[in-house]
Amino acid sequence: MSEQNNNFEEFYGYKFEELSVGQSAAYARTVTEADILMFAGVSGDDNPMHVNEELASATMFGGRIAHGMLSAAFISTVFGTRLPGPGTIYLSQNLKFKAPVKVGDTVVARCTVKELTPEKRKAKFDTVCTVRGKVVVEGEAEVMVPAR
Repeated sequence: MSEQNNNFEEFYGYKFEELSVGQSAAYARTVTEADILMFAGVSGDDNPMHVNEELASATMFGGRIAHGMLSAAFISTVFGTRLPGPGTIYLSQNLKFKAPVKVGDTVVARCTVKELTPEKRKAKFDTVCTVRGKVVVEGEAEVMVPAR
């Protein structure tokens, strides 16, 4: 086997058999102006709450906020790159948006194994995003994980 093929394995995350209840992983990112504008462009969601400071400043948030789904996307980052990692298939997600995220906030997305269903290679996770320890998004997800 060539060196390239040997290294290919490192691109695959945990196999289903390597998961255990309570196992956890996180991803952190500081939200920038560019993140919000690019997310608005890609998603088509140009709600003034996200892109118009003058209008947003008159709301209960006192200014622009990031899209809730931008923070939720960081949960997908955990699944696709950390736990379980590459090869994971996202099946479902429920979310509750608890607090706003603003430019400059560092969002920490953490996913924790809650339940494993071996016969279907499915895993349920508690998912949470925090900013300075405060919950901004929480929910539960189900993913399908490759087997050995």
